[in-house]
Amino acid sequence: MHVQAETKLAMPARQLSKKELSYVVRVSLIAALGGFLFGFETAVISGAEKTIQNLWSLSPSWQGFTVASSLIGTVFGSLIAGVPAQRYGRKKTLNIIAILYLCSALGCALSPVWILFVIFRFIGGLAVGASSVVGPMYISEIAPAHIRGRLAGSFQLNIVTGIFIAYLTNFLFVNIGADSWRWMLGVMVIPAGLFAVLLKSIPESPRWLVLNNRDEEAMAVFDKTGEHNAMALIKEEHELSKQGTKENLFNGRYRKPIMYAVILAMFNQLSGINAILYYAPRLFEMAGFSQSLAYLQPVFIGVANLLFTVLAMTFIDKFGRKTLLIIGSVGMIIFLALTAAAFKGVISPTNIIYYLIGFIAFFAFSQGAVIWVFISEIFPNSVRSQGGSLGSSTHWIMAAIISWTFPIIFLKIEGGVIYSFVFFSVMMFLNLLFTWRVLPETKGRTLEDIQKDLGIV
Repeated sequence: MHVQAETKLAMPARQLSKKELSYVVRVSLIAALGGFLFGFETAVISGAEKTIQNLWSLSPSWQGFTVASSLIGTVFGSLIAGVPAQRYGRKKTLNIIAILYLCSALGCALSPVWILFVIFRFIGGLAVGASSVVGPMYISEIAPAHIRGRLAGSFQLNIVTGIFIAYLTNFLFVNIGADSWRWMLGVMVIPAGLFAVLLKSIPESPRWLVLNNRDEEAMAVFDKTGEHNAMALIKEEHELSKQGTKENLFNGRYRKPIMYAVILAMFNQLSGINAILYYAPRLFEMAGFSQSLAYLQPVFIGVANLLFTVLAMTFIDKFGRKTLLIIGSVGMIIFLALTAAAFKGVISPTNIIYYLIGFIAFFAFSQGAVIWVFISEIFPNSVRSQGGSLGSSTHWIMAAIISWTFPIIFLKIEGGVIYSFVFFSVMMFLNLLFTWRVLPETKGRTLEDIQKDLGIV
């Protein structure tokens, strides 16, 4: 088995024609637009959260709940997304997600009372959670193996682009009046509407079609994406799915991919990334920046996030997922520790912007770029929707817990922000050990070969 695997890895991948490459890139980028809305929805609240707290006189606990209401929605969205994606198809589920994004943007912008705002934030969270499952799943199933990392990684590239645009629009809208927060949240209607329209032009996932015995339709899609061995893939999928379609994810066979997905997703949030993204302006005000500068600094964070995600996409199929994770872990450990030291006063707090940018850069180059690619790769076709839901829901449960408790810790506990960053740094040290000693590499392997490598078949 190992000899065969090495032989397959050594075989050069067939070069796609310009037409095939153009098609698969276009389709992947359209599906990845859900990631843009994911990123925008995640970060835009940072510009509105303090105004909302004052507007509705929220305590730190209720403020944390208001921000986390979206994340609670992501947990449910990621848990239930696998069901329609498996039963009705990846494309139809993406269409539902686009509608949810539209409803959330309009509802949050127009909400006259707090409870309605929370409900529409929850709906936005449903869309984010479902998108984090179905988007990467769809792209991984349609992309040829030798460029799957870059194409699946385009989902993360869209996430960080959405984060950057959210920070930028927050900065642009912050001084336009008392209702500036409504404009910050409502502008998401534009990309959500574009996503809904463009989804009409993409095909269904070929591997989902195979799973539902629609081989001729799958063959047509495989031909367009440059899979010259499409018939062999279809036959192999049928063999791998004979028992899998009747099995539950938690039956013992999939313990390795379950462990990898759950632990990687936990560490992604234990880095503190969402706490920093959601409360960035507040953190900069605590460090002594004026309000205008506190809203400008996150724009620089967004730029670093975007640039280093692009860099990661360049190397993910060359160096592999594991190498990126190891490099990123080392960098995050250092810069999180420096941030804690700056808030402690051991070093100048005016340099916090540089430390947070350093953290964001290494996160984007590693965990940010790898997580959705890796989770979408390691589960077999027949249970991929279940596995994607498990990994994504784990990620969002941790995000909700950290984002809900973070304002309570740094507002109510003396030195809470220092302890938080020390904790995040320690978690990234454990992440380094897990990646180095346990996590497998998946670069350059077909989805079917990865299953064999993990001993699933």
